[in-house]
Amino acid sequence: MPTLTVLAWNLFHGRDNPPEGSPDHVAVNRVLRDDFAAVLARERWDIALLQEAPPYWLDTLASVAGASAASVLTSRNFGAFIRRRLAGWNPDLVASGEGGSNQILTRAGWRIAETRRLTLTLLPERRRLIWARLAHAEHGALTVATLHATAHDPAAAARDVERAARAACGWSAELPLVFGGDFNLRMAERPDAFERLQAELGLTGARPARAIDHLLVRGLHTRSAPEPLPAGRREVRDPAGRLVRLSDHAPVVATYDIGSRPEASGGE
Repeated sequence: MPTLTVLAWNLFHGRDNPPEGSPDHVAVNRVLRDDFAAVLARERWDIALLQEAPPYWLDTLASVAGASAASVLTSRNFGAFIRRRLAGWNPDLVASGEGGSNQILTRAGWRIAETRRLTLTLLPERRRLIWARLAHAEHGALTVATLHATAHDPAAAARDVERAARAACGWSAELPLVFGGDFNLRMAERPDAFERLQAELGLTGARPARAIDHLLVRGLHTRSAPEPLPAGRREVRDPAGRLVRLSDHAPVVATYDIGSRPEASGGE
């Protein structure tokens, strides 16, 4: 049976995050676009859902991975040219001030046929959803959506996620949906939010405990549940041979069967 592998990754605005006290790792302060592109390209996935991605990286990430792509701008994108120049000079100083985006990348025959975008909130930062309908010559159609919800406020994050989920489910109609990203929402803190998503929208697959990066699905059978990749999978070596760990988030990967009967859920 054919399968679909989906990767979700918060890119930490293109910065590194060395483990504290490790003699084998180094902190760098340079543009890591090519390093992120190489790591992303070498992983096995059909669809990648990215958050906190520098907007101008879209073409490079897609090209190196052999993918097509779509994006939505999120926060801090006013004066993009100046922000980009400053980030190239000192990425760690500028940090998230460079501006952000959520991105969808597709390959392995999946084509982006339609996209829609929704602003979820403007304060304290602009949070936006991007949704896409995908088409494949052999496997038909499905939909995907990603967002980065409000941070440090579980109630606000729950509102962002629920509004985004309702929009994505409505746009998807009867097509299967993969809904993922950095929800800033933990099962340990707000199980009620995930229970509503399942009971009212049929979205299942939330990761347990304190995980905030999720891949939820409706209308697909899960072959391999969402799990973070080992830390070494997002590491590269600098010219001196020292390890550089990309992002403060591990990519989360799941695999689904295509064309099978969906898992039973509480949704209608």
